[in-house]
Amino acid sequence: MPDTPAAPVIVADEPGTFPYGVLAERHPAILRQVAEDTPYGPERRRALDALLVNCTEGAVTPLPAGAHDRDRWAAWGMDAHAGRSWHDVPWLWSESWFYRQLLDAVAYFEPGPWQGVDPFRPAKLAELDAPATDEELAALDALEDLPEDARARALLHGSLWGNRADLGFRMSAEGAEETAAVPALVADDSERLWSLLDGSPAGTLCLVADNAGRELVPDLLLIAHLLAHGRIARAILHVKPHPYYVSDATTADVLDAVRRLTAAESAAGAYGHGLRAALTDGRLELRAHPFSCAPLPYADMPDDLRADFAAATLTVLKGDLNYRRLVGDRHWPPTTPFADVTAHFPGPVAALRTLKSDVITGLSPQTEAALDAEEGGRWRTSGTHALVQVRT
Repeated sequence: MPDTPAAPVIVADEPGTFPYGVLAERHPAILRQVAEDTPYGPERRRALDALLVNCTEGAVTPLPAGAHDRDRWAAWGMDAHAGRSWHDVPWLWSESWFYRQLLDAVAYFEPGPWQGVDPFRPAKLAELDAPATDEELAALDALEDLPEDARARALLHGSLWGNRADLGFRMSAEGAEETAAVPALVADDSERLWSLLDGSPAGTLCLVADNAGRELVPDLLLIAHLLAHGRIARAILHVKPHPYYVSDATTADVLDAVRRLTAAESAAGAYGHGLRAALTDGRLELRAHPFSCAPLPYADMPDDLRADFAAATLTVLKGDLNYRRLVGDRHWPPTTPFADVTAHFPGPVAALRTLKSDVITGLSPQTEAALDAEEGGRWRTSGTHALVQVRT
């Protein structure tokens, strides 16, 4: 990284910190919710109980010899971390390991009745079918009277804020963001993003998805709009090859979201039919690379994925986890230049992210000072601030 010394890797070994709370409290809560949502039998429930004990009190235990992805995880650091506490290995690694172990506990990969059953699907569908989703889809009708450029920007903000998309569909008062003492957008390279998509001929957008449900819908709406209005000729949507991080989007989740849209009325329904047509004729392509579930930063991505991103006009990475993987899950000083920590990426890249973890780069000293003065350190993890950062 150009003139930027590496910062310490984040681990979850200090009680009271955000990472420690995820391992000690959030993961056990997820296990209990999975057991409550799906009527797994005694064997699977014993496995979930054993994982709860292991992830809070035990040590990293390698996958069994017959696991289909054992070699892959060995290459990703499993053997090096074996025998160590989950709190003493890189936080990004231990979080990813938790979800791999959860899928093992519910027999997701094993031949049998539970093979391929997403343990998070009940929660995903409940969110997708919630009345709030209807309200957000209905809000699309209000955008139809806006000029195309304004609609595109509103949809970008909808994608940025995810399940707070209704905020993105409302055009804020002009100048309000610039004059706020503590802006909701702590960094905004939106104009640079649009400049990359306004070239001729229209190019290819890679979008690396984050969450399913009400957060995936705005991503799909943005893609549909860009395709329909010729801002891009083609979109490649990268999803997870299997369930991950509770709500991360898989191919099944994309299909659920498209069905939700096509069943809607007015503008939302039109977007849904446009997406279905784009999937059918290849203008929208889904990809699910194994590295999407790797416990590693994108700096370590394999050559085939690197070539995929290099060929795109722009790659947009959505969400907090993708941001951590893009810049490195480290204790960067907030003013560390975003361009420096993303210099490894093989093409133009944009991050759209609401802040839900400690990692942050690319802030101005003034913004950092205002955030700390107003909120202490809470702004890093509260989800009430967001950023659009672009490196060309």
